[in-house]
Amino acid sequence: MIITQKKPVEELLAMLEGVTKVAIVGCAQCAAACQTGGEKEVQEMKALLEEHGMEVVGAVLPDECCHKLLVKRDLKALRDAGAQAVVGMSCGDGVQTVADNIQLPVYPANNTMFLGQVERVGMFNEYCKMCGDCVLGSTGGVCPITKCAKSLVNGPCGGQKNGKCEVNPDNDCAWILIYNRLVAIGQEHKLGETRRDKGYADVSYPRHINLREKKA
Repeated sequence: MIITQKKPVEELLAMLEGVTKVAIVGCAQCAAACQTGGEKEVQEMKALLEEHGMEVVGAVLPDECCHKLLVKRDLKALRDAGAQAVVGMSCGDGVQTVADNIQLPVYPANNTMFLGQVERVGMFNEYCKMCGDCVLGSTGGVCPITKCAKSLVNGPCGGQKNGKCEVNPDNDCAWILIYNRLVAIGQEHKLGETRRDKGYADVSYPRHINLREKKA
């Protein structure tokens, strides 16, 4: 799940300076789960903007704000509403998808934080940086890119203390987690394997995937 947090209200209002008519686009998936862009939050945003003198001329809640066709369909309800700008209450991908399909300024109401695990309702943990070069098969399913503050792929830095990271003592050392997991599943021999350093040659941005080409 893409995890988002609400931007400070004053930051959003600064982006909307001079706007009198605005539309809102939420997201019924990730942002709704993060309580940053679901139906309840869209209504709260509407009330906030109206309190600051803006007229909300329309609001839509696509099932997935990162899905181009769904967004394009739902935006039809806003095209002739007279909005001067759109507030996007999704992740950065959703905001860009909206911007690609409407000729208006689109301003993000959220900050996109990370791809995370839902521990329980309202609690999220960062698990993946979407690096495009997964090493989980050799690290016991524990990601050193995400869980190590230095993203080290060939063992710990030596700065851990009592099993905690020297960069952030609130976090467990990723490589101690990896060691314990590999021992638990009988794959401790993988600790001696040398992994190639993470580079950027294979993950140059922006990236594209076309499943149709692969099937041809």
